[in-house]
Amino acid sequence: MKTLKSLCLCAFVSLCLLILTCHSWAAGAEPAKTASAPVPARAKAVIQIWLWGGPSHLDTFDPKPDAGQDYCGPFNKTIQTNVPGIEINEFLPNLAKMADKYSIIRSMTHGINGHETAAYIMQTGHNQGESLVYPSVGAVVALLKGYDHGYKGQIPPYVILTTAQGRFSEIGFLGSKYKPLVTGGDPNQKRFAVEGITAEGISEQRQRDRRALLGTLDTLGKALPADPDFQLFDRGREKAYSVILGDTAKLFDLSNESDEMRNKYGRNKFGQSCLMARRLVENGVLYVTINYSGWDSHSRHFEAMRRKLPELDTAVAALLQDLSDKGLLDTTIVWLGGEFGRTPKVLWEEPWNGGRSHYGKCFSVLVAGGGFKGGHVVGASDAKGEEVKERSVSPQDLLGSIYELLGIDPAGPLPGPHGADVMILPPDKKGQGMGRLKEIM
Repeated sequence: MKTLKSLCLCAFVSLCLLILTCHSWAAGAEPAKTASAPVPARAKAVIQIWLWGGPSHLDTFDPKPDAGQDYCGPFNKTIQTNVPGIEINEFLPNLAKMADKYSIIRSMTHGINGHETAAYIMQTGHNQGESLVYPSVGAVVALLKGYDHGYKGQIPPYVILTTAQGRFSEIGFLGSKYKPLVTGGDPNQKRFAVEGITAEGISEQRQRDRRALLGTLDTLGKALPADPDFQLFDRGREKAYSVILGDTAKLFDLSNESDEMRNKYGRNKFGQSCLMARRLVENGVLYVTINYSGWDSHSRHFEAMRRKLPELDTAVAALLQDLSDKGLLDTTIVWLGGEFGRTPKVLWEEPWNGGRSHYGKCFSVLVAGGGFKGGHVVGASDAKGEEVKERSVSPQDLLGSIYELLGIDPAGPLPGPHGADVMILPPDKKGQGMGRLKEIM
């Protein structure tokens, strides 16, 4: 009997947490004041592939085979893409076949070499040290395109696969209504255990049995059926169970995909996360971040890249092709990059043994879909990848372009925590406006 009571209590507590979360997602506070879109939106959704730790630009999309051993190490070969004149690392053969679907920004810069501060500016467009902690792009999209603006999904409009990014607060001052669903789990496992939705080892029938048991134990709720607090709890409970036992749970079941499709993405956590991201945007989710770790390669960098690059190449190429085949690429932005690049000069000495450190002075980002043109290169680095040679691109330029394609004015207002509105992005000190990637938009 003690065991039964313990199980009931655990089930009740877990359900309460999900009820509160669902209420936060869908009910929230008062609708925020928002700016009208400056132009019609060309993109409906975003998939952000966040290479946590910072990928080397020389070893991905801005190779320098003539720079010598101290810069390119053993990666001294490039591969021609299907767009004449654009070459990338030889370990990215699948992406080389579809360069017409993406563009490469080779002149990203912010000059910051710390993970936290670099991640913050790349995700928010703001420098740390300002008086407010600003929200990430995903949270801003959840605010300006989410539940207050017609979003009907049962899961939040902002989802992170599979772990939180951890270097900053994704929601900043916006509050819990706009927080992402961080799935946890591993979509490459037989059952993708999504936090609060699909539990490891718990079948659908067992969930239904738990629901029935909870109903028999709810004597206080039955005694006070008209109490407004209990009515609110009941509505939240039904919403939670509609997620757990409805089509939402099936959305996370990758067994619905063919083995052929799953193999195209790669049978690993990152590959199946990319497939899951496609399923999410296909079903209306507005912003999906894939937090792909393992790029902070201070030591034995090239050994790590021989493992990471084939995974990246297989999954991202499959994602772009899949989105294109389904007619989703035109309305789905895909952007791929990290908080910075890595030092062009290799650290051969002990204890690095061929490592690369943090480098925010010059690095690369890939963009595709949603109004971004394919087959272009924006900017250039110098012969060794150490400096921006032409067409400097800031985080504000990149994020402003993404906002514009979503129909969001990057100079528009956000509801500040003290009642006064603040700007989504800071004013451009160069006086050239925001959203400056016009040549690929």
